[in-house]
Amino acid sequence: MKPDTVVLDPAQQAALHALESLLDPVGGHLTHGGPLARRTGRFGLPRLAESGGRRSGAIAALRGRPAALGNQQAGRPGGSGDPRADRGGIYLHGRPGRGKTMVMDRFFGAVETRCKRRFHFHSFFAALHTATHTLGSIERAIDELLGDADLVCFDEFHVTDIGDAMLVARMLEALFADHRTLVVTSNYRPQELLPNPLFHDAFLPTIELILAHLRPVAVDGPLDYRTRTSHRDTGFLAGRYVLTVGAGPLTGAGPVEVSLGNGRSIRAHAATDAITLDFHDICAAPTSAADYLRLTERYRHWTLREVPPLREVPPDWSMRLVNLVDVLYDADLPFTIHAPEPAHDLTAGVPAIPDLARTASRLGELPLTGVPDVRTA
Repeated sequence: MKPDTVVLDPAQQAALHALESLLDPVGGHLTHGGPLARRTGRFGLPRLAESGGRRSGAIAALRGRPAALGNQQAGRPGGSGDPRADRGGIYLHGRPGRGKTMVMDRFFGAVETRCKRRFHFHSFFAALHTATHTLGSIERAIDELLGDADLVCFDEFHVTDIGDAMLVARMLEALFADHRTLVVTSNYRPQELLPNPLFHDAFLPTIELILAHLRPVAVDGPLDYRTRTSHRDTGFLAGRYVLTVGAGPLTGAGPVEVSLGNGRSIRAHAATDAITLDFHDICAAPTSAADYLRLTERYRHWTLREVPPLREVPPDWSMRLVNLVDVLYDADLPFTIHAPEPAHDLTAGVPAIPDLARTASRLGELPLTGVPDVRTA
């Protein structure tokens, strides 16, 4: 087997077949949408994101033996007469670690066009907030952020807050009106978005909009591939998961105030390109994913200390940890965490925190060590 060969499991193969339905079978070009005269963004997002996969020129070269699609054939263009069969996008969903991002990135790399963009949804949504406020229109904001992109890929699409849900609804309406081809990955089925029962019904029209334009495809095999990840010495996995059970508080240099912008700050131990924070200082404070994204521009090595079992803290503190890990994982920055229990125990017994399973999976990838000999940051 060649070194760059990836053997896909049946669920991943089926997802790649579904994505292939978006392409011209001869030229490998998108068949939905078309080039429109759009401006190029200027809000800190790259004109072209790196695909993370090989550019092969043909999707068929990326997948192994075709999977038995069974009932999924009915949802393909030209299938069983489903009135939604000609939907112009794909919604990949499944539990953490099942290969959704890998499949999407390989598809992204194979599409023969430069008019494509790929984003982590946290990053895009933070930029969308800023651009909409600056330009006064979500349509103009999307135009600026996406430029001439006919293919748009969002990794880890989610909706957990009613305030965000209204902006997501307007964003999707604008994207679909532009006839852009949209591919997303999510830990949620479309019907499970905005799971809070107090607000879910208000989001049902947007769920129907998603189902009208995107074909849901499950990527949910039995194996969490992150449990098979071998350690590497760069990026997120260059960090550690330090068990501190039985240890006293860590000591180090005195904290300083690190600016978050708009007159806000948090306490941290900061160096030139590294930052060490105590859990309480960043997760108990009213911080957001946008704050963490801005900090990643300054600090490329992260340490989070004194993380308690999440069942012992308020839900909003746990949600901030989820967002922080998402941001650092997507930025692929070295991350070390100090906690008294392993990741799956740390997150156990916490009800109704969206995406906490993904956080446990990602923290579980970090090499596990005991209390360090020198108890400093």
